[in-house]
Amino acid sequence: MGHATRSRVVVEHLARAGHEIRIVVSGRAHGFLLQKLAQYPNVQLEEIHGLTLQYFGNALDRTQSVFSNLKSAPKGIKQNVEVYRRVAESGFRPDVVISDFESWAALYGTRHGVPVISIDNMQIINRCRHDRGLVRAKGFDFELAKLAVKMKVPKAYHYLVTSFFFPPVKKKHTTLIPPILRPEVAGLEWRPAQHVLVYQTQTTNQALVPALKQLPFRFRVYGLGREGSDGNVTLCPFSEQKFLDDLSTARAVVCGGGFSLLAEAVCLGIPTLSIPVAGQFEQELNARYLAALGFGAWAPRFDGRAIAAFLERVPEYRAALGGSRLPRDNAMLFSCVDELLARIARGEKRPRVLDSPAMGKWEAEK
Repeated sequence: MGHATRSRVVVEHLARAGHEIRIVVSGRAHGFLLQKLAQYPNVQLEEIHGLTLQYFGNALDRTQSVFSNLKSAPKGIKQNVEVYRRVAESGFRPDVVISDFESWAALYGTRHGVPVISIDNMQIINRCRHDRGLVRAKGFDFELAKLAVKMKVPKAYHYLVTSFFFPPVKKKHTTLIPPILRPEVAGLEWRPAQHVLVYQTQTTNQALVPALKQLPFRFRVYGLGREGSDGNVTLCPFSEQKFLDDLSTARAVVCGGGFSLLAEAVCLGIPTLSIPVAGQFEQELNARYLAALGFGAWAPRFDGRAIAAFLERVPEYRAALGGSRLPRDNAMLFSCVDELLARIARGEKRPRVLDSPAMGKWEAEK
């Protein structure tokens, strides 16, 4: 869903400019984009099959994930091939493919000689130089993640990497931009109240509520698939507007290591404790950078003592976030996208560096 909320912002920018757009998307993101983009007659959507991840507690279950995806692969691949053929044979001849960490669209572009623009947060793993202190302890996981990211969207015309941290860019054709903010978030102002917002995407995490009940704070918890009150813990059914209301008034946020909510909290100036899903390196990297920048803390597991220690330091994190230089709009994104489209329209080769303002660019070694 994080990919879908980012893509929606890009698609709306392109649709308003009059471009004809064809989208391929899987899972819940299909319904979300179908609703959000219904007003644009120049946008069409095709639903494809996507990979899914399985969890146990707050950890990635790699074995079950592989088994589940292998089980659904024959039907899923057949569905995707049918969509691929339908798009290819429909007479739609795109000038550009834009991929948010999605392989089928990128494959279409490569097979048909169409330039591919990559817009996602994952490429920061492979295309930037990270402080050894942040990745040394995860040596094998780091190298495996780099390989997976490199293979996902290879040889793109350019990589726009959205991030709330900005390590040195080590590869050409790469530009770092701020987090892509959906309009509902960009317009928010943080007015902290007394509750702590907790977002947990793994419904199998049964240890969370008992841990929170031991603490002298009020918690509003989203993502467990239940609703009701249990002492100081309120379990909230998902509602986008209610979630945004609780986010904009939370004294702090406790969440996983997924990029979207971390980035939104940082942009709003909200101190955050990140507890990444075990076995997902990208989430741990996000969490480590969050702590290194002083914007919050990270912990390897949901633990009452870690949450309490984090909440005691909220004023310190608020001060650090007050000095953040992150823009609160998507101007850099739109400028970079428009520049790339103009360069492609002129038939230019891949630009090593863009002229548009950015948070980080590749510099030739002297």
